[in-house]
Parts: sequence; C-alpha cells; structure tokens
Amino acid sequence: MPIRLKKLIGTLLLVGFVAVYAVVATAYATLYLAESAAYIHLLYFFATGILWVVPAMFVIKWMEGARRS
Repeated sequence: MPIRLKKLIGTLLLVGFVAVYAVVATAYATLYLAESAAYIHLLYFFATGILWVVPAMFVIKWMEGARRS
C-alpha cells in the first residue's frame, strides 16, 4: 500500500476515533459522575485524556510502516 494512502487512512481513523472517544468519555462522565466530587472529575478526565494515546500510537506506527533505508 502506498505510504500516502496509509497516511490518509490513518489520519481519518485518528480523527474519527478521537471524536467518538471524546463524546463517549464525556457522556459517561455526565451520566455516572454527575454527583461525584471535583477531584473524581479531575482524575477521570486526566485518565481519559491520556488513555486515547494508546490506540493512537498503534495507528501512527501502522501509518509509518517499515521504512526502507
């Protein structure tokens, strides 16, 4: 697969994933953490704000592919 096509697919995947992830994480917080203390909100959004990086890392590695020297 050409590298440009891989980068286009990867970019679309990342943008779509982050959009869906943000909506789901916020909806969960709204439904289940509404009555929680402020520090619970802080911990939750800190964790979910960093957690999206793990799947994104795999997509970025796939986009890079095996580079020829």
